[in-house]
Amino acid sequence: MTATGTRQRLTREARFSQLVAVAWQIIHDKGTEALTLSHLAELAGVTKPVVYDHFTSRSGLLAALYREYDQRQNQKMDDALRTAKAELAPRAAVIATAYIECVLLQGREMPSVLAALAGTPELEKIRREYAADFIEKCRALFAPFCAQPLRDAALWAMLGAAEGVSWAAVQGAITEAQAKDELKAVIIAMVQASV
Repeated sequence: MTATGTRQRLTREARFSQLVAVAWQIIHDKGTEALTLSHLAELAGVTKPVVYDHFTSRSGLLAALYREYDQRQNQKMDDALRTAKAELAPRAAVIATAYIECVLLQGREMPSVLAALAGTPELEKIRREYAADFIEKCRALFAPFCAQPLRDAALWAMLGAAEGVSWAAVQGAITEAQAKDELKAVIIAMVQASV
């Protein structure tokens, strides 16, 4: 609401961004159980049809949050890669740092979103898309350092290591620095095994 009591008109993209930001805040403050389309509409100061127009269902909203998180993570990696040396260790460090920092920035919210999406067709679809994007990015990024193309199994191992050490860092089982160092070492080992 504006100072005059009328609702502020936003573009569709700006409204979407506002709803996503409010949804993350709800999850941060109260957990995913509190995230309903009605509650989101109330806190965002819009009508329920506006929220339903953007997300259609709670699963659709959670999927949108996952995609927004993934886009942020990819943007962070791409930005860092533009300034990294075209060498194996700096590129591996960029992937490790960007991945771990993005997961830690989202904290415990992202695992909650994934848990709430568990078993839905939306989750399977976006996880497949995310995995394919990550794997292809790493395949292209590390190709110059391999005598032969990286094996699919090695690329999947990189993704699994990234997920595993970032989860451990979120849980406090290892430090952020340990997670970054270990992921960088795994990436380098996988690439060097393909030489």
